[in-house]
Amino acid sequence: MTPATGEPSRGRRTARPSGDDRELAILATAERLLAEQPLSAISVDDLARGAGISRPTFYFYFASKDAVLLTLLDRVVAEADAAGLDPSLLPAAGPRAGWRHVITTYYESFRARRALIRAWAEARATNTEIRELWARVFADWTQRCAVAIDAERARGTAPPGPPALELAILLTSMNERALYATFSGDGPAVEETGIVEALLEVWLRAIYGASPVD
Repeated sequence: MTPATGEPSRGRRTARPSGDDRELAILATAERLLAEQPLSAISVDDLARGAGISRPTFYFYFASKDAVLLTLLDRVVAEADAAGLDPSLLPAAGPRAGWRHVITTYYESFRARRALIRAWAEARATNTEIRELWARVFADWTQRCAVAIDAERARGTAPPGPPALELAILLTSMNERALYATFSGDGPAVEETGIVEALLEVWLRAIYGASPVD
């Protein structure tokens, strides 16, 4: 209604989406398209069209489709980290519950984005930024796990063994490959219903030399 006359206003435009809305629309479009086809089959025009914007407007927000993928990876990693490993929780929770929480957190974060996992793997072969970001993420996760392993050894819960960082690198690498195979169907894979418990059992035996009850 117009303030002066109380009559319906004419020709009033709907509110334009904000910059954040456009960016979110591009990211949502990317996730939707990646669930249907590989990254190599998706163009910038596809992303712009799906987000309801022009190609020039797309480039205002992202330099390329790989930049979209990089932002999505950042967001998923941040989500996983928000509920990830806190070494101080292990003594209170107990080894089995504590490490199950760690593995389940990353399993749940990436299970919901299985299409993105395939796209990231594809992009890492050619995109330096995505490869370097993943390397930093991997290094951070392995360092956190190494700190937790050393803490468990220091309090006598876990026996001495190979350097904690080396063990963490091997275990985290196993998780990465196993979860990728489960979510992508690339090669022999453990069923989704059993992957967390299978990984957990390997972690517990590698760190503690047995399978702790608590």
